[in-house]
Amino acid sequence: MFHRVFAYGSLAGDGAARPCVLRDHRRGWGVAMDNRRTIPGYKFYVDPASGERPAVYVTFLCIWPEPGASVDGVLLEVDDAGLAVLDRRERNYDRRDVSPFIDGDSAGPVWAYLASAAGRERFAAGRAAGAAVISAEYLARVPEADPHDLPVRSLLRRDVGA
Repeated sequence: MFHRVFAYGSLAGDGAARPCVLRDHRRGWGVAMDNRRTIPGYKFYVDPASGERPAVYVTFLCIWPEPGASVDGVLLEVDDAGLAVLDRRERNYDRRDVSPFIDGDSAGPVWAYLASAAGRERFAAGRAAGAAVISAEYLARVPEADPHDLPVRSLLRRDVGA
């Protein structure tokens, strides 16, 4: 079975896709991972100069409902296995059916990854501590995203085995 996924950030560059618009949602910086924690099967970041793991909250783009707003993105098609991979990868998000908000599409469910409560809490904690940063590598994948007042830092991603 194939699933359609609305991609609006780093996922948007992951394969063939069709442009579309998600209505009544906004995109911005709003979820984070705590780089001090090691989570099996996930990732952490190191400073490229020192190799040390900085005590920061690495911030990512997310979407949330907001009447009247819209988000440009693309529709990806994935099979069951691909959807399971995305669910593991997108652990700062909750997968939701957003098909009623997709312009010009009525052919069944469209999934999107919206900011999870835990991801938003980590972002808020990072902001409060002055430790919320954006990875320069991530920002390069979404060059149209304005970092606003969040610092951009050169970080190297390290994947953690299961």
